[in-house]
Amino acid sequence: MTGSTDQTRARGFRVPWLTLKRREAIEAWLFVSPTLAGFLIFFLGPLIAVILYSMSEWNLLSGEQIFVGLANYEHALQENPEFWHVIRNSIVFAIGLVPMNMALALMLALALARPRRGVIFFRTVFFAPVVTSAVAWAIVWKFLLQGEGGTVNQMLAIIGIDGPNWLREPDWAMAAVIVTRVIKMVGLNMILYIAALQTIPRDYEEAARLEGASGWQVFRMVTWPLLAPTTLIIMVITSIGSFKVFDHIYLMTGGGPENGTLVLAFYIYEQAFEFFNIGYASALAMIMFMLVLALTIVQLILRRKGAT
Repeated sequence: MTGSTDQTRARGFRVPWLTLKRREAIEAWLFVSPTLAGFLIFFLGPLIAVILYSMSEWNLLSGEQIFVGLANYEHALQENPEFWHVIRNSIVFAIGLVPMNMALALMLALALARPRRGVIFFRTVFFAPVVTSAVAWAIVWKFLLQGEGGTVNQMLAIIGIDGPNWLREPDWAMAAVIVTRVIKMVGLNMILYIAALQTIPRDYEEAARLEGASGWQVFRMVTWPLLAPTTLIIMVITSIGSFKVFDHIYLMTGGGPENGTLVLAFYIYEQAFEFFNIGYASALAMIMFMLVLALTIVQLILRRKGAT
């Protein structure tokens, strides 16, 4: 009798609406709540704030904030010729950086993919710049690329070449920044290519060689097609990264000379924290966000087509 009474009391303390399905849903939400909170606080919240700021004229010095709608976007796209100069510089930077980075990364990966003596050492050497401080890397290269006192020009003088002042001449500054950025980040793409190459079965290459294919034919007809998914990912990631480069430009050239290296990320910083035009800088940030989003959508479409 006592046991049945205890069971009745236990049933009485049950929450009627807390079924097993609802309890599992609550537990699931509790597990994802840290990630969801981080998404809301660090991504969605700032994104909404930037959208609102981009539709206002807000100067930090005066403190006045006036709603102007899409006027900042119209000024950037239709009235400000400097904006299109910045976009051109950003595209030139991306076109110079992405193919050079990918080609060099692929060559290094092909040379270092197979186990042989010294491979670990050379992989470490080429990957070391990736984990090196970007500030230290840019400052060192700024000294190396100075005029007559720079190490690079001193080495060129030994073989009779009079090197330019790399970071003070408009025709050379962009090339210098691109090359130094490639050297710093090529190790990451090299590792990705090495991982992809190691997943390709050796049977394919051996079968092609038995059929009389040369080394170039094996690469062009076997290896390269199998690397297509990795190549697509590397291309999109590197392209997106090229539009967000700020530290190299800020530390090596400051956007100069003659705005020759003024790219979009640095232009946004300049408008926000040097000219204090927060509204206009927010509009520029949204334009860059749309460019990056477009590249991401292209990646998804190409990957979906590749899968089908």
